[in-house]
Amino acid sequence: MKRTEEMPMTEGIHRVKISMSFPLRWVNSYVLSEPDGTITIIDPGPRNSQTEQEWEEALADLGLTFSDIHQIVLTHHHPDHLGLSGWIQQMTGAPVRMSTRSRQEADYMWGSDSRINTILPDYYGRHGMPEDKTEQIHEHMKAFASQITPLPKVTPIEDGEWIDMGGKRWVAVETGGHAPGHLSFYAPESMEILCGDAVLPQISPNISLQPGSDPQPLLSYMEGLERLGELNVKHAYPGHRNPFSTFNERTVQLLVHHEERLQKLAERIQESSANAYDICVHMFGNRLGTHQLRFAMSETLSHLQELIRREVVKQEQQPDGKFYFQI
Repeated sequence: MKRTEEMPMTEGIHRVKISMSFPLRWVNSYVLSEPDGTITIIDPGPRNSQTEQEWEEALADLGLTFSDIHQIVLTHHHPDHLGLSGWIQQMTGAPVRMSTRSRQEADYMWGSDSRINTILPDYYGRHGMPEDKTEQIHEHMKAFASQITPLPKVTPIEDGEWIDMGGKRWVAVETGGHAPGHLSFYAPESMEILCGDAVLPQISPNISLQPGSDPQPLLSYMEGLERLGELNVKHAYPGHRNPFSTFNERTVQLLVHHEERLQKLAERIQESSANAYDICVHMFGNRLGTHQLRFAMSETLSHLQELIRREVVKQEQQPDGKFYFQI
């Protein structure tokens, strides 16, 4: 099976579909060919024995080995993007580039001192999630460790900095919301963008409110969409689904999507006060797997926080310590 796929829109960019266990099935990694015969890898994917083998096959498809890797560039810290970077770095010595904020988030979420597998279920419990569900979240969060070990040593790249990749100059564009410190990389001469999970075709990137992270993720995301929408983009290379040519239109669609979801949440709370878990079930149903439940719960909380910021709803803490939302 051929692992690599040359992008028909441009020379020198190959997509590698790296397997992941969640409903999306694969993450898009990209291989950019450098003028000296080496390569840059964008978002190598989660680490496990299968994905390690997939990279060996992908490099063989291109007549390359791990020693040909010049650098690894990460859009953000989520395991399906960052996961293999430390493993590849250990083998090759290649630098890993990501934003300082992304590296801080990686430490907070996946570092040796992280307590997120306890903090997050407790947080959900205070927002109404039943104990059997929070216990599932606890086990779910612990399972990520193997996908991101070891964490890489990072050479930072920040918003507005330029980086040479694939014989082109790309500027880093930082936008939050989906992940604090998320970087897209825009090549103005060719009007291409490596957009990670900032903008996806067909599906909406998850926007999560998590304790200890961005307190206003939906606001950050919508401001980022407006910024990205100002770029002149012909070809977009996302982290999931297929590359697409309607990037600017998609930024508008996503803004509209979130405004509509905010309206639906406000209408639900207008009917009666509720906790975030009840609102989550109302919006997303009660048949979600653990991973999707985590996404849905944190997405619900991010929208509720934006409604609080807009002074549409209020959050009240009850004597039992649980939080409720009302208008």
